[in-house]
Amino acid sequence: MSELRQSARQLARRWWPVALAVPLGAAAGAGYATVAHPVYAANAYVVVVPQTPGEGANAVNFAQAYGRLAGQPQVLAPAAAASGHTTSELSELVHGTTSPDAPMIEITGTGPAPKAAATAADAVAKALVAFANPSTPETGVKLVPLAAAAAPDRPTSPSAQLDVAVGGAAGLLIGALVMMTRRRADDPAAVPAGQAAPVAAAAQAVPVPAPAAAGRARGEEQAAEPAASTR
Repeated sequence: MSELRQSARQLARRWWPVALAVPLGAAAGAGYATVAHPVYAANAYVVVVPQTPGEGANAVNFAQAYGRLAGQPQVLAPAAAASGHTTSELSELVHGTTSPDAPMIEITGTGPAPKAAATAADAVAKALVAFANPSTPETGVKLVPLAAAAAPDRPTSPSAQLDVAVGGAAGLLIGALVMMTRRRADDPAAVPAGQAAPVAAAAQAVPVPAPAAAGRARGEEQAAEPAASTR
C-alpha cells in the first residue's frame, strides 16, 4: 500500500502541470465560445450554361474564372448598394468557390445575423450574373441563378465543441513544456554548456601541490650545477 501511495505521489509530482493546464485550457475555450460574437453563413448558387452543345469543358473553365471575379470591385460595387455595405466591407464578407469538374459557382456570404448573411450572398450572386451575361456573345456561356441563399438556422462560429477541444490541446502543449522544463531543471547531470568554460578556468587556477613544486625546484638546481662547473 505504501508503494502504491509513493507511486501516486511521484506521478502527481511529475504530471501536475499537464493535469492543471488541460482543464484550464478547456475552460478558456468554453469561455471564448460563450462571449464571442456569432457569425452566420449563407450560400447562393449560380450555374454556367454553355450556349453551344458539347461545350461543357468551356463552361467549367468560365465558371472558375467568374468565381474568382466574384470578389472583385466590378462585381462588388453594384452588390454593395443592395446589401447595405461598402465595397471594402462586402469583400470581407463574401467569397466565391468553384468546382474543378462542375460549371457551378457557390457564393458564400457571412454576417452577424442570418438575414444579413443571406442578403450579402444573394446580392453578389445577382451582381455576378448581371456582370457576366452581357459578354455571352463573346464567351459562349450564360450565368443562370440556380438557388438563392437561405437564412441559416445556427451560426458557423463560434463552435463550443471545437473551441473547448482547441483550448484543451493548447493546455496539453503548455503543460508538457512546463513538465519538460522542470525535469531538465531537476536533473543534476544536465549541465548547461555555458558553464563549461568557468569550470575549465577554475581548474586551471588550482594551485600546484607542494610535492610537484618541490620536484620542479630540484630539477632547476640540478640544471644549474653543470653550468657552474663549466665556469
